[in-house]
Amino acid sequence: MTEYGRSPGSEPWHPGDPLYGDQGWEGRQQHPHPQQANQYDQGGHGYQDPYGQGGQGQGYGGDPYQQQPQGYADPQYQQQHYQPQYQQQQPYDQYQQHQQQYGTGQQGGYDTPGHLGQQYDGTWETGQAAMVYGTPPADPYGGQNPDLYGTPEAYPPPQPPGHRQNPPEPVVDWAPEEETRREPEPEPEEENHPFFTGEDDRDDDAYEDEEPARGRGSRGDDRRGKEKKRKGKNGVACLVVAVVLVGGVGGVGYFGYQFWQGRFAEVPDYAGGGTGEVQVEIPKGSYGSDIGNILKKAGVVKSVDAFTSAQLKNPKGNSIQAGVYTLKKEMSAESAVTLMLDPASQANLIIPEGKRNTWVYETLDQRLDLKPGTTKEIAFTKADSLGLPDWAKQHPDIKDPLEGFLFPASYPVAKGSKPEDALRRMVARANQEYNKLDLDAKAKALGVEGPWELVTIASLVQAEGKTHDDFRRMAEVVYNRLKPDNRETYQLLQFDSTLNYLKGQSEIKISEKEANSNPDPYNTYKHKGLPPGPIGNPGNEALAAMVDPTKDGWIYFVATDGMSKTEFAKTHDEFLKLKDKFNANSNQ
Repeated sequence: MTEYGRSPGSEPWHPGDPLYGDQGWEGRQQHPHPQQANQYDQGGHGYQDPYGQGGQGQGYGGDPYQQQPQGYADPQYQQQHYQPQYQQQQPYDQYQQHQQQYGTGQQGGYDTPGHLGQQYDGTWETGQAAMVYGTPPADPYGGQNPDLYGTPEAYPPPQPPGHRQNPPEPVVDWAPEEETRREPEPEPEEENHPFFTGEDDRDDDAYEDEEPARGRGSRGDDRRGKEKKRKGKNGVACLVVAVVLVGGVGGVGYFGYQFWQGRFAEVPDYAGGGTGEVQVEIPKGSYGSDIGNILKKAGVVKSVDAFTSAQLKNPKGNSIQAGVYTLKKEMSAESAVTLMLDPASQANLIIPEGKRNTWVYETLDQRLDLKPGTTKEIAFTKADSLGLPDWAKQHPDIKDPLEGFLFPASYPVAKGSKPEDALRRMVARANQEYNKLDLDAKAKALGVEGPWELVTIASLVQAEGKTHDDFRRMAEVVYNRLKPDNRETYQLLQFDSTLNYLKGQSEIKISEKEANSNPDPYNTYKHKGLPPGPIGNPGNEALAAMVDPTKDGWIYFVATDGMSKTEFAKTHDEFLKLKDKFNANSNQ
């Protein structure tokens, strides 16, 4: 139902209607088009159709969107289909005002001229058919036409769609049978669990007062059972809380005691510089507590805390390196830290660059108090189990299977350790350094047969060179002499170092007779190409020169001063001049 009367029927609200939504209320209708006649017929014919289609019986001039059902304006049809639902009856003066402003009896319903008429239903909600303006409705109340909204008990009149609001929540309920007010039930109070309140669910006296004497037998037992369960639960909960509290207090106390011990309490420690000697090995990556444990087990210090405390107090305490140290037993922690920082206490075995394996074997026998030759025998018999790569095994005519793989570095060798352990560390270090160079790829690029020959060349460079620049030029001399088109030496290296290696010596002057007569494969004066294997242990500089030689055409060299100065030549004539210079310096 609209505020201006009933429309002739239920029709959907058309989106083209300017009153769609909340636009047509409170006098905000759009003005009609100037070419359209805004005239309303007082005789019930309604709006004069500007399209010439007539407005009789069709509702808004023959609405193309809505065909009015036949016989809709018939009073009998209206009486059969009209179902009022508390529809508001407009007062007569408001209805008359509506007739003066908009006309009466228009079947198209309330509308703005120039637009399709919207036919409002009778209830806003159900879309039921409504009565046509000006037509007396079939009165369901017998002609009395009571004002359904005139009493306080009536619902409020319906509102337009845009002005509707949710009805307020009712405070009281009305019972149809009895005209009495029922107060709303009070909200239940918040229940407090007995675990947190410390109280039982109910008072024991209350149970006794409510139960008759004859019923206390069975129900009393149930009540006592429930009471025991409640007390049991409360006891368990209290026990859990107590355990947690005791554990927390204990943990705090323990850590507090440890902190107090570390900061203020005296720790067990020896006094003085100690007596006797003992060697200890400190592994790589050891921290202060690790070192303290090793020293305590060896009898050097009395406690780990004493050592760590002394290490923290010493400004250089954190600079203690891995290795073997010769210390004394029952030293004060402060004295132990001071001695470990002294290089004289370090007992590591340092292998210089270019040293042969024979020197390493002899040094290990001395360090480990072994019979001379013990380490060499182990090296020869256990060579395949010490970590050699496959390309370093099974080479004929070699003097030592480990030559070139006892890499020059510092190694911890403590008394009482096994020589094979030291040898295995040296071989592992050599593999680590060789793998960095990608020897397989470098061998192909330099025109030699694999990593074994590269290590052999590096050992020659190490043995003959004196400086870093010498190493690169010496490497070029080797590669140039190995070339098949070499017409200077015809692939003969002619190195004194190889002849000295096979003889186990380091002599500068080599007689030409011996050089030309010795048949050993390591004699490069007599045999073309490289010796069967390395002649020493090359260091990092020699390895770098081996993979990156100069390209200046050097093919000769002479140590002209007999010691540290090496000069290079590209032709045989230049070489002879250098040789004369060497002889002159030797005769002085």
